[in-house]
Amino acid sequence: MDLTEDEIERYARHIVLADVGGAGQQKLKAARVLVVGAGGLGAPLIQYLAAAGVGTLGIVDDDDVALSNLQRQVIHDTGSVGAAKVASAAGAVARINPNVTVEPHKLRLESDNAAALIERYDIVADGSDNIATRYAVSDQCFFSRKPLVTAAVGQFDGSITTLKPWLAGADGTPNPTYRCLFPEAPPEGLLPTCAQAGILGALTGVVGSLQALEVIKEILGIGEGLVGRLLLYDARATRFETIRYAWNPANPLNGTASAAP
Repeated sequence: MDLTEDEIERYARHIVLADVGGAGQQKLKAARVLVVGAGGLGAPLIQYLAAAGVGTLGIVDDDDVALSNLQRQVIHDTGSVGAAKVASAAGAVARINPNVTVEPHKLRLESDNAAALIERYDIVADGSDNIATRYAVSDQCFFSRKPLVTAAVGQFDGSITTLKPWLAGADGTPNPTYRCLFPEAPPEGLLPTCAQAGILGALTGVVGSLQALEVIKEILGIGEGLVGRLLLYDARATRFETIRYAWNPANPLNGTASAAP
């Protein structure tokens, strides 16, 4: 996919990078990324993917912009309050980079519609704010064989990992699934919501930007990804830690008792 003269100038700082170059920028232009959630994590994620020149961004969110969102969801502004988040995000992308195509999906991604959405894209980035969606996304990415970069945030902390569980590691053991890391969802109501517990706004910028970086690395095929590694960020202590996790043979997707293809 050729780059125009305008795109060559726009992405000049990418193109001079040895690990990206013109060929890498063409990969970004050809890529189709589905972003689940246009909120705190989705905001920086969408902004940086658009600025990087990812050719097509699918954005899934069923919510409208509220005034209380603006403390952290920086892709939206005061004038967007009351508008659909997918429409507001699409407008922001157009201002950042008119070369990017946005496919808005104003709906909640659930088990019954996940396949139809996810199979249209090359890679998925999940920044959703509810546990049911995270399991629906991760399960379907396994069945559709799509790389998934998933992240979550709390009050002062965040986490991120990459999942490719249909592939095997160097030792032949399958890569872990989301259910290897979190076998079961916690009971409804056990974890407080963002509205109940609060969240430091800039935290989502840090974690969402890291998520965008991991998506870009996956598209370009550079560096070491986060497969089998959970990156943890503690904003209070300004500390990063990485925890390794492995395939659990008891998991229901690619475990030893699984009937999954």
